[in-house]
Amino acid sequence: AEVEALNTEASTMYKNYQNEVVFLSQDQKKKRQEAIMAKEKQASDLKRKYFGPEGELFKKRTSLITPIQDEIYNAVKDISDQRGYSLVIDRSSNAAGIIYGSPKVDISNEVLQKLGYSYQ
Repeated sequence: AEVEALNTEASTMYKNYQNEVVFLSQDQKKKRQEAIMAKEKQASDLKRKYFGPEGELFKKRTSLITPIQDEIYNAVKDISDQRGYSLVIDRSSNAAGIIYGSPKVDISNEVLQKLGYSYQ
């Protein structure tokens, strides 16, 4: 909402500037342009602060997802160690390029069960 408010304010400033530009001196034009650019930069900086790669949303998402990923990793590792697997592949990821996997080696349900979920 803050970012949107700043963008709206910058847009309003620009529209007002366009309507009044013929009446402004060069100095006034320059000051108005600088004020508009400053407002747009402020909106851009705030957007980056909240939603950028180092932003608050990314940090919050990471702090919520990391414990879940760790729990899943530990469950997969425990089952892999018990079965003597050297490698476990994530079939949901297309990066692996897996075309087929036998249900006999699929440990998805066991992982869910170890995490306390029913798979029926």
